[in-house]
Amino acid sequence: MIRTYYVLILYIISIFCAIGLPVSPVDAGEVGEWWAYGSDKASTKYIPLDQINRDNVKDLQIAWRWNSPDNALVESNPDLWTMVNESTPLMIGGVVYTSTSLNLAAAINAVTGETIWVYDPKTYEDGTPANTGFVHRGVSYWESGDDKRVLLGTGDGYLIALDAETGEPIQRFGENGRVDLTKGLRRPVNRRLYAVFSPPIVCRDVVVVGSTVLDSFAINKPPQKLMPPGDVRGFDVRTGEQRWIFHTIPQEGEFGNETWKNDSWKTTGNTNVWTMMSADEELGYVYLPVSTPTNDYYGGHRLGDNLFADSLV
Repeated sequence: MIRTYYVLILYIISIFCAIGLPVSPVDAGEVGEWWAYGSDKASTKYIPLDQINRDNVKDLQIAWRWNSPDNALVESNPDLWTMVNESTPLMIGGVVYTSTSLNLAAAINAVTGETIWVYDPKTYEDGTPANTGFVHRGVSYWESGDDKRVLLGTGDGYLIALDAETGEPIQRFGENGRVDLTKGLRRPVNRRLYAVFSPPIVCRDVVVVGSTVLDSFAINKPPQKLMPPGDVRGFDVRTGEQRWIFHTIPQEGEFGNETWKNDSWKTTGNTNVWTMMSADEELGYVYLPVSTPTNDYYGGHRLGDNLFADSLV
């Protein structure tokens, strides 16, 4: 049966990032710094700067332009292609941290525009990433004392921790600086169907990561079974060890499992958090905008309310 109406489920659950652990400073920079995709973990998208206003904005001039390393890669490899630059840079301590469409991470001097370092995870060697291809929305930043890190998700399904000062992988994080996100899910995952384009979010020293899963856009075809699950996971920001996993499609015995009729929870995939998350460091909560289950246009195989799909969690 094809649904002829939209159901909006708003079910708020509290996900504790880490209970009882020491809490790192939150967005503890100088006024005017941009510590997260949306300015801060709450995604307020606001900083109280007033030097530029409606009277003088017309007088602004370009101070510098940064030449993305993607340009040289595309020029030397005709098989590569890029889309628009969708990354929102961070600015911390006079350094701009950003990513490129080909998933490279970079640090730039905010005053001069000079490149400090570039890290290339060589994501493109695994082929074109799922869904939107070569595109990326930015990196995340974490620090505790002298330990400062840039966190990068990749189009081939890795979470990478870099030294914010050198751009080198943090060797004690995961395996040689990276965690393979295609592992540890409830069924094997084809890397070509799974990616991370949006920046993860750090809450109480836990890196929370969503994913992009290939969408089934074909209206006249049956849903593809056993697509990758869109489960959200939390990893220790220092070691890369997995702390928890949240099943966006509740498994047997979990709250909401009964909302997936005919055992459709066993085979349905997607239901992923592909976009940006927000967090409340004081409460220890993250907020997840969960997307659609397999597939985008047909749900006859998954009758019921389908928690936690298309929900704010």
